[in-house]
Amino acid sequence: MSAASVEQPFEEPLEDEEPVTLTAIADEIMERHPGYRVEIIGDHLLVTPSPDAPHARALTGLMIPFIAAGLHGDETQVLQNVGLWLPTGDEDYAIPDLVVAETDIDDHFVQNNAYDPACFRLVLEVTSRNWRDDLRTKAAAYAEAKVPVYVIVDRAHQRVHVLTDPTQDDYRGHHYGTHRVHASGELVTLPDSLGAKVTLDAAEILEAGRSKRSAAAPCADD
Repeated sequence: MSAASVEQPFEEPLEDEEPVTLTAIADEIMERHPGYRVEIIGDHLLVTPSPDAPHARALTGLMIPFIAAGLHGDETQVLQNVGLWLPTGDEDYAIPDLVVAETDIDDHFVQNNAYDPACFRLVLEVTSRNWRDDLRTKAAAYAEAKVPVYVIVDRAHQRVHVLTDPTQDDYRGHHYGTHRVHASGELVTLPDSLGAKVTLDAAEILEAGRSKRSAAAPCADD
């Protein structure tokens, strides 16, 4: 889940003061706006309001198949909203909606409440208003961090994306070499690298994330 970079009115530091860091700005935004999520990717702030009920409903439903497969146990854990340190900048980190991480994740703390990306077997995002950040900005960042599997529940276009094989080349930079797109009605089989067999029902997930406030309201506006 992510939203567009925003500008906030912060005072410029005096000449004899230390420059204001992005981390300090992020902390101040969260203090001013409780419930907002603030991430730093490529030296830019991404600020997201609190998720709506359909977003939360989809996320809860997504946890069930991972836990049923035994991924919340001795070797891995299924967690929400855990910071992932990114190599895209000195202060960069993301907060995926859902992750499958190694159980010793606590031993791999880096900074800014974020952990070494090597601990993550999968990251998952349920899109909010600015789905482009999840499909583009975060896809490149997670690929650079070498996260093996990235899943996107795209509520705007009613698709489930599964990205694997993080790589880099001179033309596209950091990206995922394999990108599979699943429509409603398809079953989504995730890679065995997770450590268990996990199959997601695209129709069930996408329906859970659909706004029920108005039949005319597209999910992209939630």
